[in-house]
Amino acid sequence: MYKILATDVLTANSKLFVVEAPHVARKALPGQFVVVVINETGERIPLTIADQDKEAGTITIIVQQIGKTSFQMSTLEAGDTLAVVAGPMGIPSHIQNYGVVAALGGGFGMAAMYPIARALKQAGNKIIGIIGARNESLLIWEDRLREISDEFFVTTDDGSKGRKGFVTQVLQEKLEAKEQLDMVFGVGPVPMMRAMTRTTLPYGTKTIVSLNPVMIDATGLCGVCRVTVGGETKFACVDGPDFDAHQVDWDQLVARQALFVPEEKLALARFEEQRAQAKA
Repeated sequence: MYKILATDVLTANSKLFVVEAPHVARKALPGQFVVVVINETGERIPLTIADQDKEAGTITIIVQQIGKTSFQMSTLEAGDTLAVVAGPMGIPSHIQNYGVVAALGGGFGMAAMYPIARALKQAGNKIIGIIGARNESLLIWEDRLREISDEFFVTTDDGSKGRKGFVTQVLQEKLEAKEQLDMVFGVGPVPMMRAMTRTTLPYGTKTIVSLNPVMIDATGLCGVCRVTVGGETKFACVDGPDFDAHQVDWDQLVARQALFVPEEKLALARFEEQRAQAKA
Protein backbone atom coordinates (compact mmCIF):
# COMPACT_ATOMS: atom_id res chain seq x y z
CA MET A 1 0.00 0.00 0.00
CA TYR A 2 1.19 3.51 -0.79
CA LYS A 3 0.37 6.22 1.71
CA ILE A 4 -0.91 9.61 0.64
CA LEU A 5 1.05 12.14 2.70
CA ALA A 6 -0.58 15.37 1.50
CA THR A 7 -3.22 16.66 -0.88
CA ASP A 8 -4.05 20.04 -2.37
CA VAL A 9 -7.03 21.15 -4.44
CA LEU A 10 -5.54 23.07 -7.36
CA THR A 11 -8.66 23.88 -9.37
CA ALA A 12 -12.32 22.94 -9.37
CA ASN A 13 -11.45 19.78 -11.31
CA SER A 14 -7.88 18.89 -10.32
CA LYS A 15 -6.18 17.73 -7.14
CA LEU A 16 -2.56 17.20 -6.17
CA PHE A 17 -1.32 14.16 -4.23
CA VAL A 18 2.04 13.65 -2.53
CA VAL A 19 2.50 9.89 -2.30
CA GLU A 20 5.07 7.81 -0.47
CA ALA A 21 6.75 5.75 -3.21
CA PRO A 22 10.52 5.55 -2.59
CA HIS A 23 11.27 3.13 -5.44
CA VAL A 24 9.69 5.52 -7.94
CA ALA A 25 11.14 8.69 -6.45
CA ARG A 26 14.69 7.31 -6.66
CA LYS A 27 14.55 6.42 -10.35
CA ALA A 28 12.00 8.70 -12.03
CA LEU A 29 13.16 11.05 -14.78
CA PRO A 30 11.32 13.91 -16.50
CA GLY A 31 8.57 12.74 -18.84
CA GLN A 32 7.91 9.43 -17.08
CA PHE A 33 4.70 8.31 -15.43
CA VAL A 34 3.25 5.83 -12.95
CA VAL A 35 0.28 3.50 -13.13
CA VAL A 36 -2.00 3.89 -10.14
CA VAL A 37 -4.64 1.49 -8.84
CA ILE A 38 -6.79 2.95 -6.09
CA ASN A 39 -7.96 -0.29 -4.50
CA GLU A 40 -8.13 -4.04 -5.12
CA THR A 41 -11.02 -3.71 -7.57
CA GLY A 42 -9.85 -0.49 -9.23
CA GLU A 43 -8.71 0.08 -12.79
CA ARG A 44 -5.20 1.01 -13.83
CA ILE A 45 -4.72 4.68 -14.71
CA PRO A 46 -1.52 6.37 -15.95
CA LEU A 47 -0.50 9.59 -14.18
CA THR A 48 2.49 11.78 -14.96
CA ILE A 49 5.12 12.22 -12.26
CA ALA A 50 4.83 15.98 -11.82
CA ASP A 51 7.55 16.19 -9.16
CA GLN A 52 9.59 14.02 -6.82
CA ASP A 53 11.68 14.16 -3.67
CA LYS A 54 14.33 11.45 -3.67
CA GLU A 55 15.38 12.05 -0.08
CA ALA A 56 11.83 11.98 1.28
CA GLY A 57 10.91 9.11 -1.05
CA THR A 58 7.83 10.86 -2.41
CA ILE A 59 6.32 11.68 -5.77
CA THR A 60 3.76 14.29 -6.72
CA ILE A 61 0.92 13.37 -9.05
CA ILE A 62 -1.97 15.52 -10.17
CA VAL A 63 -5.37 14.10 -11.05
CA GLN A 64 -7.86 15.80 -13.33
CA GLN A 65 -11.41 14.76 -12.60
CA ILE A 66 -12.71 13.39 -15.89
CA GLY A 67 -13.82 9.79 -15.46
CA LYS A 68 -15.01 7.47 -12.73
CA THR A 69 -11.59 6.59 -11.31
CA SER A 70 -10.25 10.14 -11.29
CA PHE A 71 -13.40 11.33 -9.49
CA GLN A 72 -13.03 8.47 -7.02
CA MET A 73 -9.39 9.30 -6.40
CA SER A 74 -10.28 12.94 -5.78
CA THR A 75 -12.21 11.84 -2.68
CA LEU A 76 -9.01 10.56 -1.03
CA GLU A 77 -7.13 12.61 1.53
CA ALA A 78 -3.85 12.54 3.45
CA GLY A 79 -3.63 9.32 5.44
CA ASP A 80 -5.48 7.28 2.83
CA THR A 81 -3.62 4.72 0.73
CA LEU A 82 -3.36 3.59 -2.88
CA ALA A 83 -3.19 -0.12 -3.68
CA VAL A 84 -0.60 0.20 -6.47
CA VAL A 85 1.84 2.83 -7.67
CA ALA A 86 3.87 1.12 -10.41
CA GLY A 87 6.73 2.84 -12.15
CA PRO A 88 8.52 4.79 -13.30
CA MET A 89 7.22 3.91 -16.77
CA GLY A 90 7.78 5.26 -20.24
CA ILE A 91 10.92 6.57 -21.91
CA PRO A 92 12.24 9.74 -20.22
CA SER A 93 12.21 12.97 -22.19
CA HIS A 94 15.45 13.55 -24.08
CA ILE A 95 17.16 16.36 -22.23
CA GLN A 96 20.15 18.23 -23.63
CA ASN A 97 21.24 21.78 -24.35
CA TYR A 98 19.32 22.58 -27.54
CA GLY A 99 19.66 26.35 -27.16
CA VAL A 100 16.30 28.11 -27.01
CA VAL A 101 13.32 25.93 -26.14
CA ALA A 102 9.64 26.83 -26.10
CA ALA A 103 7.81 24.86 -23.42
CA LEU A 104 4.07 24.85 -24.00
CA GLY A 105 1.61 23.64 -21.38
CA GLY A 106 -2.08 23.58 -22.15
CA GLY A 107 -4.69 23.09 -19.44
CA PHE A 108 -3.92 20.09 -17.26
CA GLY A 109 -0.72 19.57 -19.27
CA MET A 110 0.97 22.44 -17.48
CA ALA A 111 1.92 20.24 -14.53
CA ALA A 112 3.31 17.54 -16.83
CA MET A 113 5.36 20.18 -18.65
CA TYR A 114 7.00 21.47 -15.47
CA PRO A 115 9.55 18.67 -14.77
CA ILE A 116 10.57 18.62 -18.44
CA ALA A 117 11.03 22.40 -18.59
CA ARG A 118 12.94 22.37 -15.31
CA ALA A 119 15.34 19.70 -16.59
CA LEU A 120 15.82 21.60 -19.86
CA LYS A 121 16.63 24.74 -17.88
CA GLN A 122 19.15 22.83 -15.75
CA ALA A 123 20.75 21.57 -18.98
CA GLY A 124 21.50 25.16 -19.96
CA ASN A 125 18.61 25.97 -22.29
CA LYS A 126 16.86 29.31 -22.49
CA ILE A 127 13.22 28.54 -21.70
CA ILE A 128 10.27 30.33 -23.25
CA GLY A 129 7.35 29.24 -21.09
CA ILE A 130 3.92 29.49 -22.67
CA ILE A 131 0.92 28.22 -20.72
CA GLY A 132 -2.79 28.47 -21.30
CA ALA A 133 -6.22 27.36 -20.16
CA ARG A 134 -9.86 28.10 -20.86
CA ASN A 135 -9.92 30.62 -18.00
CA GLU A 136 -7.85 31.83 -15.05
CA SER A 137 -9.40 29.37 -12.59
CA LEU A 138 -7.99 26.41 -14.55
CA LEU A 139 -4.36 27.55 -14.62
CA ILE A 140 -2.04 25.13 -12.79
CA TRP A 141 1.47 25.74 -11.44
CA GLU A 142 1.86 29.10 -13.13
CA ASP A 143 4.31 30.20 -10.43
CA ARG A 144 6.56 27.15 -10.89
CA LEU A 145 6.79 27.50 -14.65
CA ARG A 146 7.33 31.24 -14.41
CA GLU A 147 10.24 30.72 -12.02
CA ILE A 148 12.24 28.59 -14.47
CA SER A 149 11.38 30.57 -17.62
CA ASP A 150 13.53 33.24 -19.23
CA GLU A 151 10.44 34.51 -21.02
CA PHE A 152 6.95 33.69 -19.81
CA PHE A 153 3.49 34.05 -21.33
CA VAL A 154 0.02 33.24 -20.02
CA THR A 155 -2.99 32.89 -22.29
CA THR A 156 -6.64 32.23 -21.52
CA ASP A 157 -9.43 31.56 -23.97
CA ASP A 158 -11.65 34.19 -22.34
CA GLY A 159 -8.95 36.72 -21.50
CA SER A 160 -9.48 36.39 -17.74
CA LYS A 161 -5.69 36.34 -17.26
CA GLY A 162 -2.76 37.14 -19.48
CA ARG A 163 -3.42 37.36 -23.17
CA LYS A 164 -6.77 36.42 -24.64
CA GLY A 165 -6.25 33.55 -27.04
CA PHE A 166 -4.23 30.37 -27.28
CA VAL A 167 -0.68 29.25 -26.59
CA THR A 168 -0.17 28.60 -30.31
CA GLN A 169 -0.71 32.28 -31.10
CA VAL A 170 2.28 33.25 -28.97
CA LEU A 171 4.30 30.49 -30.60
CA GLN A 172 3.25 31.70 -34.06
CA GLU A 173 4.42 35.22 -33.26
CA LYS A 174 7.81 33.95 -32.15
CA LEU A 175 8.21 31.99 -35.36
CA GLU A 176 7.02 34.82 -37.59
CA ALA A 177 9.46 37.22 -35.90
CA LYS A 178 12.24 34.76 -36.81
CA GLU A 179 13.44 34.68 -33.22
CA GLN A 180 15.84 31.88 -32.37
CA LEU A 181 13.81 28.79 -31.49
CA ASP A 182 15.68 25.50 -31.57
CA MET A 183 13.11 23.15 -30.07
CA VAL A 184 9.47 23.08 -29.00
CA PHE A 185 8.08 20.79 -26.30
CA GLY A 186 4.35 20.60 -25.67
CA VAL A 187 1.95 18.85 -23.32
CA GLY A 188 -1.78 19.40 -23.27
CA PRO A 189 -5.10 18.43 -24.81
CA VAL A 190 -4.87 16.71 -28.19
CA PRO A 191 -6.41 19.68 -30.08
CA MET A 192 -3.80 21.99 -28.58
CA MET A 193 -0.88 19.70 -29.44
CA ARG A 194 -2.24 19.18 -32.94
CA ALA A 195 -2.52 22.95 -33.47
CA MET A 196 1.00 23.40 -32.11
CA THR A 197 2.25 20.86 -34.63
CA ARG A 198 0.58 22.66 -37.51
CA THR A 199 2.12 25.92 -36.30
CA THR A 200 5.73 24.72 -36.27
CA LEU A 201 5.63 22.44 -39.33
CA PRO A 202 5.99 25.18 -41.99
CA TYR A 203 9.07 26.46 -40.19
CA GLY A 204 10.69 23.05 -39.79
CA THR A 205 11.13 23.60 -36.05
CA LYS A 206 11.71 20.34 -34.19
CA THR A 207 8.63 19.69 -32.06
CA ILE A 208 8.10 17.05 -29.38
CA VAL A 209 4.75 16.21 -27.81
CA SER A 210 3.88 13.99 -24.85
CA LEU A 211 0.90 11.87 -25.86
CA ASN A 212 -1.75 10.57 -23.51
CA PRO A 213 -3.84 8.00 -25.41
CA VAL A 214 -6.13 5.55 -23.64
CA MET A 215 -3.89 3.11 -21.76
CA ILE A 216 -4.51 -0.10 -19.82
CA ASP A 217 -1.55 -2.30 -18.87
CA ALA A 218 1.21 0.24 -19.69
CA THR A 219 3.64 -2.58 -20.53
CA GLY A 220 3.14 -2.78 -24.31
CA LEU A 221 1.05 -5.96 -24.18
CA CYS A 222 -2.55 -4.76 -24.60
CA GLY A 223 -1.91 -2.40 -27.51
CA VAL A 224 -4.66 0.01 -26.48
CA CYS A 225 -2.33 3.02 -26.40
CA ARG A 226 -1.10 2.49 -29.94
CA VAL A 227 -0.42 5.51 -32.09
CA THR A 228 0.93 5.83 -35.60
CA VAL A 229 4.16 7.81 -35.83
CA GLY A 230 6.03 8.14 -39.08
CA GLY A 231 3.77 5.48 -40.61
CA GLU A 232 4.71 2.93 -37.93
CA THR A 233 2.67 1.62 -35.02
CA LYS A 234 4.05 2.72 -31.65
CA PHE A 235 2.86 2.16 -28.11
CA ALA A 236 2.82 5.32 -26.00
CA CYS A 237 3.54 3.34 -22.83
CA VAL A 238 6.84 1.79 -23.94
CA ASP A 239 7.85 3.80 -27.03
CA GLY A 240 6.77 7.15 -25.60
CA PRO A 241 5.09 9.13 -24.24
CA ASP A 242 7.27 11.64 -26.16
CA PHE A 243 7.09 11.60 -29.96
CA ASP A 244 8.06 13.75 -32.92
CA ALA A 245 4.91 15.82 -33.34
CA HIS A 246 5.36 16.19 -37.09
CA GLN A 247 5.24 12.40 -37.51
CA VAL A 248 2.10 11.73 -35.43
CA ASP A 249 -1.09 10.63 -37.21
CA TRP A 250 -3.33 13.13 -35.46
CA ASP A 251 -6.55 12.06 -37.20
CA GLN A 252 -6.13 8.53 -35.90
CA LEU A 253 -5.27 9.71 -32.39
CA VAL A 254 -8.35 11.93 -32.22
CA ALA A 255 -10.57 9.05 -33.32
CA ARG A 256 -9.06 6.60 -30.84
CA GLN A 257 -9.43 9.03 -27.96
CA ALA A 258 -13.20 8.94 -28.45
CA LEU A 259 -13.52 5.13 -28.61
CA PHE A 260 -14.58 4.55 -25.01
CA VAL A 261 -16.35 7.80 -24.21
CA PRO A 262 -19.81 6.17 -23.86
CA GLU A 263 -18.45 3.54 -21.46
CA GLU A 264 -16.58 6.19 -19.47
CA LYS A 265 -19.75 8.26 -19.08
CA LEU A 266 -21.71 5.20 -17.96
CA ALA A 267 -19.08 4.24 -15.38
CA LEU A 268 -19.05 7.78 -13.99
CA ALA A 269 -22.85 7.91 -13.81
CA ARG A 270 -22.93 4.64 -11.88
CA PHE A 271 -20.24 5.86 -9.49
CA GLU A 272 -22.13 9.09 -8.78
CA GLU A 273 -25.34 7.13 -8.25
CA GLN A 274 -23.60 4.82 -5.76
CA ARG A 275 -22.16 7.81 -3.89
CA ALA A 276 -25.56 9.43 -3.70
CA GLN A 277 -27.11 6.24 -2.36
CA ALA A 278 -24.34 5.88 0.24
CA LYS A 279 -24.99 9.43 1.51
CA ALA A 280 -28.79 8.94 1.65
